[in-house]
Amino acid sequence: MENLISLVNRLQRACTALGDHGEESSLPTLWDALPTIAVVGGQSSGKSSVLESVVGKDFLPRGSGIVTRRPLVLQLHRIDEGREYAEFGHLPRKRFTDFAGVRKEISDETDRETGRSKQISSVPIYLSIFSPNVVNLTLIDLPGLTKVAVEGQPDSIVQDIENMVRSYIEKPNCIILAISPANQDLATSDAIKISREVDPKGERTFGVLTKIDLMDKGTNAVDMLEGKSYKLQFPWIGVVNRSQADINKNVDMIAARRREREYFSSTPEYRHLAHRMGSEHLGKVLSKHLESVIKSRIPGLQSLINKTIIELETELSRLGKPIATDAGGKLYMIMEICRSFDGNFKEHLDGVRPGGDKIYYVFDNQLPAALKRLQFDKQLSMDNVRKLITEADGYQPHLIAPEQGYRRLIESSIVSMKGPAEATVDAVHAILKELIHKAISETPELQQYPSLRVEVSNAAIESLERMRDESKKATLQLVEMECAYLTVDFFRKLPQDVEKGGNPTHSIFDRYNDSYLRRIGSNVLSYVNMVCATLRNSIPKSVVYGQVREAKRSLLDHFFAELGKKEGKQLGTLLDEDPAIMQRRLSLSKRLELYRAAQSEIDSVAWSK
Repeated sequence: MENLISLVNRLQRACTALGDHGEESSLPTLWDALPTIAVVGGQSSGKSSVLESVVGKDFLPRGSGIVTRRPLVLQLHRIDEGREYAEFGHLPRKRFTDFAGVRKEISDETDRETGRSKQISSVPIYLSIFSPNVVNLTLIDLPGLTKVAVEGQPDSIVQDIENMVRSYIEKPNCIILAISPANQDLATSDAIKISREVDPKGERTFGVLTKIDLMDKGTNAVDMLEGKSYKLQFPWIGVVNRSQADINKNVDMIAARRREREYFSSTPEYRHLAHRMGSEHLGKVLSKHLESVIKSRIPGLQSLINKTIIELETELSRLGKPIATDAGGKLYMIMEICRSFDGNFKEHLDGVRPGGDKIYYVFDNQLPAALKRLQFDKQLSMDNVRKLITEADGYQPHLIAPEQGYRRLIESSIVSMKGPAEATVDAVHAILKELIHKAISETPELQQYPSLRVEVSNAAIESLERMRDESKKATLQLVEMECAYLTVDFFRKLPQDVEKGGNPTHSIFDRYNDSYLRRIGSNVLSYVNMVCATLRNSIPKSVVYGQVREAKRSLLDHFFAELGKKEGKQLGTLLDEDPAIMQRRLSLSKRLELYRAAQSEIDSVAWSK
């Protein structure tokens, strides 16, 4: 069972080392879940003397006013033999065998945190005492409750101390050790008053009466010790501390304990209660009770730790990795983030994520519809055919067939296909830009670093624009190729009209009659439709090759090349994480370290029934 108190001691030390003092914060707290015993009392209640009696050593600072200005977590470890010594949590490798040095270090460490302004602090001091004269026990000594601020302290000190004490004892896992002087009315006891507020049924409060030997003659504390004046679930315990004269004479604490036992056993009023009186009995009762409370809390504590670890890991994963400190680490980090983004972008194109299907919609619907909307009937109207054929013949009519007229009619019709071709390139470009923005929003690390997000977005869109320009050139060249070289076989298969095309004796006006011109327009339309069908298949190939394929292959190549030229400081500007997020990650990491250590500590303890 001793392992249980030692376990809590280790967990409390880990809490302090990693910044968990049980204060209100956005972080989960392990401190509040640990069973503790908080010592509460007014400044003149004899609180310090009770603690020293339990320990058997003079080690606490003394003086007027508020002496305890920080919580003191006092961890007692029973050893079988050897010299007594003390260790502080903030001085882990230094052993104090002179307890006057312990007293001085408590004062010095308090001043380091609070200065010499007599202010208070909620950051605890950890003190471990190893002795054969103690029981395994952990106590938290809190600043004494006061009613008036002394010189050099703000008026709020009274309320500040009360708030600090309340913040400890209001937690359901806190056992309250309420110290009250027997020579004062319990109704006015600071410790009882504040304990009653947070534990009205007295279910987790131990009452301790001090200064029993200083009561007025003819009076005694029997009613109080028997719980008749104020009933608690646990019996009241009376103690007799050393007097100021004893302290001045450096009376040995072990001798003081012996005199305390003699006082209760020899005083008629208290003889029947002597078996449960005294500081030794108090230490044993508290140790046993703390062990039982810890044992009952272990399953819930394990469950809390496991649940919190999952929550902390989830949030840390969402916040992303911390920034590397060296240039190489930063470069690698940026490259990994960019690869993650690039992978998301490719998944959109490959159908793993939605969006890539919009490109096929452009090829299968928008391009055919745009080609279909081209008004070739206007281009090949009777008047336009006559005009172009006549102009192409010049001063001498054609002999067999109006070849130049055919070419001009075909070229003027095919040129109009540049519009749908360019529109297809632009439509795919717009879809690729949209997928860039989606991929960026789906890359958590880019949300983490705003400057890098902007740089990657700009670099990706600049690459798309270069690809669009090259793709547009290549796609328009497809149209221009159809203009530059006509498919001869198409015209060779057309029936030849010798009479209309080859007899020069007819008038020029007869040669261009409506029937003949309609035949020419029909032939040209058939050829243009054939070209349309060809371009409907070849334009998507050109666009995919020049834009989609290139975007998958080399979207950030130019950005990577420029990135390699940057120095550490320039790389650092890209990783400009929000300071609040950096601090949050650091805090979460420390808290996760604490909970993992706690999990390991609990798992290492073999529980005994």
